[in-house]
Amino acid sequence: METVKHHFFSDMGVMLGRSMRHIFRSMDTIITVCITPIALMLLFVYVFGGAIHTGTDNYVNYLLPGILLIAIASGISYTAYRLFLDKQRGIIERFHSMPIARSAVLWGHVLTSVVSNVISLVVIILVALLMGFRSSSGVLSWLAVAGILVLFTLALTWVAAIAGLSAKSVEGASAFSYPLIFLPFISSAFVPTDSMPKVVRAFAENQPVTSIVESIRALLSGQPVGNGIWIALAWCVGIMLVAYFFAMRAYKRKAA
Repeated sequence: METVKHHFFSDMGVMLGRSMRHIFRSMDTIITVCITPIALMLLFVYVFGGAIHTGTDNYVNYLLPGILLIAIASGISYTAYRLFLDKQRGIIERFHSMPIARSAVLWGHVLTSVVSNVISLVVIILVALLMGFRSSSGVLSWLAVAGILVLFTLALTWVAAIAGLSAKSVEGASAFSYPLIFLPFISSAFVPTDSMPKVVRAFAENQPVTSIVESIRALLSGQPVGNGIWIALAWCVGIMLVAYFFAMRAYKRKAA
């Protein structure tokens, strides 16, 4: 059993290294993922910020959690794209003909998504600091924020894996991410939900992004998190488990 585990982690490390080399050879992937969220942050802070009333003096602090989730939703589309290309070119089947753990190929893509998204998030936070973002939170709060963001990335990455393995075209592999990118706009990411019409407000307050955004916002501002963090974690874990199940089913069908 230990030998099998050793081989799995060793093979997964090789697959992770392969995918990361592809990303570092084409840094435009990370740059593209960063550009849209940063542009949105600049637009909302310097153009719309004065007209939006959030009850806070620093709109960047209010806005940043939603921007980070948009960056993740944008970044995972590349996971679906890379998986689709590996499937279309027969690379997955080629790896399966080698003496390596079959699931290591898929896990390599998943971990690459986490690493590349973390790099993008760090870049966005640095830009936010230049724009005036400030946090009085301690190390534990920042670790909690990092944990939520990684969990959210894993959840959406497994959704991306389903799309990448099931799509019939490159466009289909990445198109699924558009609703995910749009979802933060119908949440408390940009404005408080109490300013929305009743129907929109009901949806906004009961979708996963709002609880995740508000938990991260409370942690970064040093405010009490309350039960919202458990709702956020439940959404992330629930989405991840369901997506993992269907992604592995799709992967096993391709591997058969």
